[in-house]
Amino acid sequence: MKYIIIGLGNFGSSLAQKLTALNNEVIGVDLRMDRIEAIKDKITHAINLDATESAAVSNLPLRDTDVVVVAIGENQGANVMTTALMKKLNVKRLISRAQQGLQEMVLEAMGVDEIIHPEEETAERWAKKLNMRGVVDSFELNEDYSIVEVQVPDEYHDRTLQEIRFREDYDLIILTTMKVTEGKNDLGCAKKITNIKGVASADTKLYKGDIMVIYGNKKDIRKLLEDQEKNDR
Repeated sequence: MKYIIIGLGNFGSSLAQKLTALNNEVIGVDLRMDRIEAIKDKITHAINLDATESAAVSNLPLRDTDVVVVAIGENQGANVMTTALMKKLNVKRLISRAQQGLQEMVLEAMGVDEIIHPEEETAERWAKKLNMRGVVDSFELNEDYSIVEVQVPDEYHDRTLQEIRFREDYDLIILTTMKVTEGKNDLGCAKKITNIKGVASADTKLYKGDIMVIYGNKKDIRKLLEDQEKNDR
């Protein structure tokens, strides 16, 4: 996959390098030349430009990029301006960094659904999350086992866990399911709200658009995701 990481501070540079190590094409962007020099030999490309300027970002391959991450942290104004510009340019998938509070609400008001909180989340976690198609979120228990949130595939719609034989086919356990609905934040702007449905059982029904919380070995999780990717083609 192809990523553009805008903002190469501690979090942005770490994320860029980890995604590169996972065999992705990564373009890093920053206004500071010293950061470009520090990372240019560790990722695919490193570009020095002002991402708040539309003329400058017009040279970036945005149409061919799968994910744009605005990782600017120290300048919240530049973060919001860059995010707004990426929204205007209709990038395929936009993720932006935010501090808790007003900045997060502003990003939500702009329609940004995926927000990073680096103070609470690691670059390694986001790198793995972004590298696996279909994964909404993940939590690594140890080097072999993880808990991941995965979107319910179309073929599972309106079927029970017993009917799909999930445990038998993949040796994975669905712990619970979640439904994402539309709500409002403190500014009255649209915000996605996640409702957990409780501990899953054999009679639990899955619905398109919901999220499955899965526990199991990483190799089995990857097999599930690879099978789903094949079915989506």
